[in-house]
Amino acid sequence: MPDPWKPSVTVAAVAERDGRFLLVEEMANGVAVFNQPAGHWERGETLADACAREVLEETGYHFRPAALVGVYRWHFAAKDVTFLRFAFCGEVTGHAPGRGLDKEILRAVWLSPDEVAAVRARHRSPLVQACIDDYVGGRRYPLDLLRHYE
Repeated sequence: MPDPWKPSVTVAAVAERDGRFLLVEEMANGVAVFNQPAGHWERGETLADACAREVLEETGYHFRPAALVGVYRWHFAAKDVTFLRFAFCGEVTGHAPGRGLDKEILRAVWLSPDEVAAVRARHRSPLVQACIDDYVGGRRYPLDLLRHYE
């Protein structure tokens, strides 16, 4: 019997401060690209906790998810991987500037919407702009929409 198909479940943060969005410039497949702070959901975490962890690991910022912006499916044909992304918006509550960042992260940056659009050709995926567009469009869903059972 063949292995069952399993999407890669990820979380991402849409963090906005003073009209600018927190992104990371990171290496992916040998190319420097821009992405929201994002990563894989790990065993034993809630989705919101995974998002807060990924933001800290990739940017050094403490992030508290407040709402779900959306759930996105994207098939990365080059590697035949389907991603299921849960994107959260919330509040940056602090910064640990001396904290080491994940090895593939080149830097964390705060970009205006125009600056994000200007580097669109270097977005890691179409989900980067989609998440920002949905956030700017006012999409917010309560966190209790996500139910975790043991």
